[in-house]
Amino acid sequence: MAQRISLFIIARNEENKIAKCINSAKGLVSEIIVVDGYSKDRTAQVAAEQGALVFQNRFEGFSAQKNFALSKVTSPWALNLDADESLSAELKEKIRQVVEDTPHAGFNIKFSNYFLGRKMHHSGLSNEYHVRLVRTDKVHYEGQLVHEGLKVDGTIGTLKEPIRHFSYDTINTHLRKLNFYTQLAANQMYENGKHFSLLFLLVRTPLEFIKRYFLKLGFLDGMRGFIWSSFSTFYVFVKYIRLWQIEEKKGRKK
Repeated sequence: MAQRISLFIIARNEENKIAKCINSAKGLVSEIIVVDGYSKDRTAQVAAEQGALVFQNRFEGFSAQKNFALSKVTSPWALNLDADESLSAELKEKIRQVVEDTPHAGFNIKFSNYFLGRKMHHSGLSNEYHVRLVRTDKVHYEGQLVHEGLKVDGTIGTLKEPIRHFSYDTINTHLRKLNFYTQLAANQMYENGKHFSLLFLLVRTPLEFIKRYFLKLGFLDGMRGFIWSSFSTFYVFVKYIRLWQIEEKKGRKK
């Protein structure tokens, strides 16, 4: 008997993308779990129309939300995708094969990242892997507001067939997500006891651009490489300025 796999997705305001995500996994998974963070659009309805079991849960951070989703999974294997991601055909077939006979408790999966409609080959995006396929009873997410950690009890294998990541199809989408993630990152830094330093920011900000555009060969991605490198630099700037603002409000800085 084939091993059962559940797909789980956490989402909010992704009505235009979640159907593509779910459809990419059909024929592979036997269960689809979507945890909706009280979307203001039709995300929950679209997911339900695609056959997903939809649960609503207030977003309190990525680790908490993914642990909640994982708790709803009933299959021995769990596959995690974000709403702006989809499985390649070759990855679906590879997953179908490996879960039948493997000693591993999870798998790192390669990502193909798309920015403004085109695949990125450089800019720090060409060799990205994330653990997304796991044995359900061997994992849990550890508490971070952003950049959640996944604790796996066992060995981790690697799959080179890619997940396709279509995160930023427009400039507006990028700015909206940047606004959301920088606030989470600033809150996390404050909770971890990190303090704002103007000197650090003056050094760190230009170094981010140099790293992305020159050292990571972003210039070979053309205009998209320049935009991505610039946005990555702006992300660093904004999250530290928001840390400064939090400290100002809390009275730790004068």
